[in-house]
Amino acid sequence: QVQLVESGGGLVQPGGSLRLSCVASGNTFSIGSYAWYYQIPGKERELVAKITTSGTTNYADSVKGRFSISRDEKNNTLYLQMNDLKPEDTAVYYCYAQQAWTRLPYWGQGTQVTVSS
Repeated sequence: QVQLVESGGGLVQPGGSLRLSCVASGNTFSIGSYAWYYQIPGKERELVAKITTSGTTNYADSVKGRFSISRDEKNNTLYLQMNDLKPEDTAVYYCYAQQAWTRLPYWGQGTQVTVSS
């Protein structure tokens, strides 16, 4: 089992920045990749950014150049640096991890990000 706990969400004005954190605990050695998803009410969760344990990253087109995903392996912490935030970035953001060999998914509880003036 892997537990994921997010923090760092909140209210920010357009053009502002936030950094989300996600602390992983449990059998983290089994994880092959981590990601951030977002979800708007009434819609499905969508991938924001993904990072593998080897460091390969990819991003949704809508956040390229503005968001950056990174991982502190020593402290089992995943980050999402969000810059130049826009109102359409408003959503609940979820931390995600996938076990390498079974592809079993794990989700955090979510953190609300609201971009508004």
